[in-house]
Amino acid sequence: MAKNPTPAKDPFRCVECGWSTTKWVGRCGECQTWGSVEEISAPKKLSLVAGAVSSAAQPIGEVNLENAQAKSSGVSELDRVLGGGLVPGAAILLAGEPGVGKSTLLLSVAAESARKSLVSLYISGEESASQVRLRAERLNAIDPQLWLAAESDLGAVIAHIDAVKPQLLIIDSIQTISSSAVDGSSGGVTQVREVAAALIRIAKERAITLVLVGHVTKDGSIAGPRLLEHLVDVVLNFEGDRHSRLRLIRAMKNRFGATDEVGCFDMTETGITSLPDPTGLFTSRHSEPVPGTCVTVALEGRRPLLAEIQALVSAPVPDGRDYGNARRVTSGLDNPRTAMTLAVLELRANIRISGRDVYVATVGGMKMNEPSADLAVALAVASAAKGLALPADLIAMGEVGLAGEIRKVTGINQRVTEAVRLGFKHIMVPVGSDLKFDGVDIMEVGRLEQAIARVKINQ
Repeated sequence: MAKNPTPAKDPFRCVECGWSTTKWVGRCGECQTWGSVEEISAPKKLSLVAGAVSSAAQPIGEVNLENAQAKSSGVSELDRVLGGGLVPGAAILLAGEPGVGKSTLLLSVAAESARKSLVSLYISGEESASQVRLRAERLNAIDPQLWLAAESDLGAVIAHIDAVKPQLLIIDSIQTISSSAVDGSSGGVTQVREVAAALIRIAKERAITLVLVGHVTKDGSIAGPRLLEHLVDVVLNFEGDRHSRLRLIRAMKNRFGATDEVGCFDMTETGITSLPDPTGLFTSRHSEPVPGTCVTVALEGRRPLLAEIQALVSAPVPDGRDYGNARRVTSGLDNPRTAMTLAVLELRANIRISGRDVYVATVGGMKMNEPSADLAVALAVASAAKGLALPADLIAMGEVGLAGEIRKVTGINQRVTEAVRLGFKHIMVPVGSDLKFDGVDIMEVGRLEQAIARVKINQ
């Protein structure tokens, strides 16, 4: 008589990292994920019997490409990030912090797609249909080809798919959809994994573009099982400061395009719109030159964006003594890197700021962590400390080292090309950049003190 298979030594295992234990716990002891520990059944013998195939194999050159052609969503910046538009059968996961505007963006996408004769179905698991309709009125997102339903049960969602036969399906959000055939509560690891897998399978079989809205955890990662990111074709991260109008979409994974593209959007009271040229959000206009401002160019993915750095330095202490309580405040910049740049500015370029409060910020709430902004930060602080304005048509980019040297930065040609396009005539870059533009003064500098001397603020 055959014996039953020997059970595993530890019958409970984490579906996220594989950690096992002898009893069930609510939180994995290895990866600290809640609700990921499940009981594993006895192993089954693998069957080697041939099964039915969904479609016959054929030479790759004879495969029909018509069903894989991307279709425009009507939102240019989203098409840019996706690599051309919505691909039939593609599964897209859009994640972002609460309140950043995910539902607003997708409702606009659904309406614009409907206007391009794509039947769209918007499933809301968090709001009622009337609440979504109210927002759609504000966004002018009403179209006969846009269908709306408020459901949280997977079976009901499938019934709506059968009735509407959409070409674009939006689920807002995947954590709110559950199935009675799956164990676990709504939003749990098991429910999210199985519901997402079922919807993705339907989308692949019926050539439906599926967009899933995902929540994020406190540390900014996508909530739910890590397997969810592997199941989908595209993972998009929607980010932005609530106090800023700018919203960015970054592709973290994309099977149909590049992952270094960034889409820019403007969030207003009337909705969200694409920003093909968002430069105006990050620069301010002055009637006359103001000390403490310097413009640089940041790279968001492959897209150059103009950014303005502003600095304010308090008046020096009357007796010249350093009491050691000076404040260093930054907004939109990396605080440790800015502090390092200030130290180099004082010790290598002889700009005395010890004992004086220094405030450095970006315009428009832009966040900059790349080293290319170091030179602009240094020049802005030096300008504020000396009370001398920089030339209005000056733009600077370069990394500042601890020895005071100016290092090269990536994408220098793209940055300078964008600066020239916007009319800047004096461009300060690191030595060895080897750039030539007609009618533009390219100033190559090798050290920080040399850069300050070129703009004549060390007086």
